Amino acid sequence: MKRYRQFQPLVVEDFEVGEWLHPAHNHNHYELIYVKKGKGVHVVNQLAQPYQAGTIFLLGPEDQHYFEIAAPTRFIYLKFTDPYLYKQSSGPAQGWQHLEYLIKSRETHQSGFRLMEVDNKIAARLFDTVATMKEDTVGNEQLLWWQLLSIASILQRNMPELKVVPGRGKDMQAIFCYVHKHIYEPEQLRAPVMADQFNTTADYIGPYFKRNTGITLRDYIQAYRKTLITQRLASGQYSLKEIAAEFGLTDESHVKKLVK
Repeated sequence: MKRYRQFQPLVVEDFEVGEWLHPAHNHNHYELIYVKKGKGVHVVNQLAQPYQAGTIFLLGPEDQHYFEIAAPTRFIYLKFTDPYLYKQSSGPAQGWQHLEYLIKSRETHQSGFRLMEVDNKIAARLFDTVATMKEDTVGNEQLLWWQLLSIASILQRNMPELKVVPGRGKDMQAIFCYVHKHIYEPEQLRAPVMADQFNTTADYIGPYFKRNTGITLRDYIQAYRKTLITQRLASGQYSLKEIAAEFGLTDESHVKKLVK
């Protein structure tokens, strides 16, 4: 498996091709991909997803992908690393949380985003703006961050509703997505509240989760929260007090206990 490594924190690419020349590969960074024109198939983790003008894909480290191009396609790429994310994350909490939710919940949208008409027009303008800054990503780093947050906000509001449907896989996918979305709101992650969301009982949702994942729902929530908090601490951009407030934790000692 070929692996591409990006050492720059931020890269913008804008190119048009009639044939895809890269083998199936993964990478060490995130890729936000906008299809400006063209059509074909995008194979992500061995799942084939058709694309057309306006389709947006979000890939993360370890996602394997390649394109099968049916008509000449123009791509706009915004490629960024974890260090870039946590360097910039001192902006508005809500915008940052929208982005974090998306990049931690990629399994919910591997088929790509297809936006509402009005949002599609906004996204097209945002990606055009991103493309104009490709020659000087360092000088435009802050401006690109604001474009990225704006795109994340649009993508999140176009996520499919998390409704329980027949089939274990989709049920579990919805539960993961719910946990990721509400990780900053401990009250929303209590078993009775989650059970109500998924039309079941508090006594059932925990065993159901463990049966399908091999880990308890409580342990998964704690592990996921710990991962996010550890990344914040490593960035040096957050104080313990700020982290406690963001995640709805009692105080700084609670944060220390979680990451101990």
